[in-house]
Amino acid sequence: MQQIEEKDYTQRFSLSLWRKILQYAKEYHKDLYKLMAVMGITAACDVIFPLMTTYAIDHFIPALDRPGTIEGVPVFVLMYALVLLVQVANIFYFLYLGGKIEVGVCYTIRKQAFRKLQELPFSYYDRMPVGYLMSRMTSDTQRLGETIGWSLLDLAWGAVMIVATSAAMFAHNVKLTLMVLLVVPPLAIVSWWFQQKILKAYRAVRKTNSQITGAFNEGIMGAKTTKTLVREEQNMQEFTVLTRDMKKSSVRAASLSAVYLPIVVALGSLATAYALWKGGQEVLIGGMTLGVLQLFVNYTVQFFEPIRNIANVFAELQSAQAAAERVLTLLETEPDIVDSPEVEAVFGDNFHPKKENWPALHGDVEFCHVDFQYKEGERVLSDFNLKIKAGETIALVGPTGAGKSTVVNLICRFYEPTAGEIKIDGVNYKERSQLWLQSNLGYVLQEPRLFSGTVRDNIRYARLDASDEEIEEAARLVNAEPFILRMDKGYDSDVGEGGSRLSTGEKQLISFARAVLADPRIFVLDEATSSVDTQTEQIIQNAITKVLSGRTSFIIAHRLSTVRSADRILVIDDGKIKEMGTHQELLRKRGAYYSLYTNQFQEEQAMEILGRAEGA
Repeated sequence: MQQIEEKDYTQRFSLSLWRKILQYAKEYHKDLYKLMAVMGITAACDVIFPLMTTYAIDHFIPALDRPGTIEGVPVFVLMYALVLLVQVANIFYFLYLGGKIEVGVCYTIRKQAFRKLQELPFSYYDRMPVGYLMSRMTSDTQRLGETIGWSLLDLAWGAVMIVATSAAMFAHNVKLTLMVLLVVPPLAIVSWWFQQKILKAYRAVRKTNSQITGAFNEGIMGAKTTKTLVREEQNMQEFTVLTRDMKKSSVRAASLSAVYLPIVVALGSLATAYALWKGGQEVLIGGMTLGVLQLFVNYTVQFFEPIRNIANVFAELQSAQAAAERVLTLLETEPDIVDSPEVEAVFGDNFHPKKENWPALHGDVEFCHVDFQYKEGERVLSDFNLKIKAGETIALVGPTGAGKSTVVNLICRFYEPTAGEIKIDGVNYKERSQLWLQSNLGYVLQEPRLFSGTVRDNIRYARLDASDEEIEEAARLVNAEPFILRMDKGYDSDVGEGGSRLSTGEKQLISFARAVLADPRIFVLDEATSSVDTQTEQIIQNAITKVLSGRTSFIIAHRLSTVRSADRILVIDDGKIKEMGTHQELLRKRGAYYSLYTNQFQEEQAMEILGRAEGA
């Protein structure tokens, strides 16, 4: 199975990217500020505890130059308990805020991403694998939530802790503090080198993770094909290559992080050892009290603990940036097809339609010198012209790849012409909103798509305010009711995931009823009968005759028996109309349509004879 390559991200650690991500979490900015304030108070408490210990050692414990005393102990214990209570409250509150921000950010980004997916046109899904999208919506988004909720918490605590500890150390011994801080420049150099390597490794991890998600999706959705083609071993080999790449990238990223953190710890330990050695000498000669020595040792440990945490956060941010880049790419994807601001001002957008301004759609369609080519593809249509009257049924036939589906996709505005224009009711359809046009469309695909739920739910999907009577009327109109009533619970029977409990023909009839319920002015049947048996095809054919009456309709079909009653049949070849006319007119011409029809008729006759022979 060929994996589609994603965009590679090569930029260095980017503060601007994180600012963009934080903008998507702006409704939690107040909570972030609260969290940073709480972490600042927590860090301050962590700085106060060693100071209180120093006071206790130097005042309550006897030394060579003074006796011990218990005067002031009750007040000291009370103050210590008060600081401890504040710290306990801080810990409870920052755990609450961190969890709230993590879950909230995940929810907000997923909601924004899902909205974006609703706005993006059909062309986007043509080129973007489902697995990649699922990876962005699940694991990548979860990674961002964890980072914003907890890593920023550690950064806030670490920053306050470093500043407060440095200030307290300088206040007690400037020279010793400067010597301890000499290890900071080497730390900065080590951090810079490692962050480059870690970021590169984590980008490879996230990219491979998307490919694995895509492989899972294809493996599950294509299980039947895999079985029938006996591809289990080949699929396993291909999947093994992906997981091996994932393992290799993950081990490299983890190894770099595992080496980086001990280096930070080792440098911090050197500083602590120096403070203990030099401070001990000062105590022996009377230049420093024992309490101040413990303070320096304590602060030296505390000083490098937030540095270690920040180093750990920095490594985590490398991983999270790979996820942030990928999520932001989705959130910032610009649709290929957009309504102009002028059109949105009058007709609204997909989420805020102004239906009171929508004109009625009658169904006249006109192609005026239309050219079209797919991105990075060759031209499909060139100077294509066609005029269809409202209520006409147009059939499109021709070889695979001739441009039939392209014509229909352009009418539906799933794509737009690269040159020329398409008019609906005499007006360029770019002067109307996409939602206006697509709300007037009924589209029945070759492979019908049903959703988990009941038969009634799936038909109602076209119009959520439809009554049960309207749903049942739509089902009767397409001759779907007989098989529905034979099911265990009738209209309330569960169809299974993707309609797995129904045959292809039954799914097609429900899909057809769903399209009818929307009462569209333009109807599209894209190979709607190619996957069903002859009996179901006849049922659908009878329904088509009733349903398409008075609507502008387009039928794409390989089975030419489906299109004989069309008002006009267009033979499309190489993006051009090769022949056009009624079924009888085209047969009399004895041209391309005649050849297609007679060849198909002979094939069907041969299959029927073979079937009778096998039955005998």
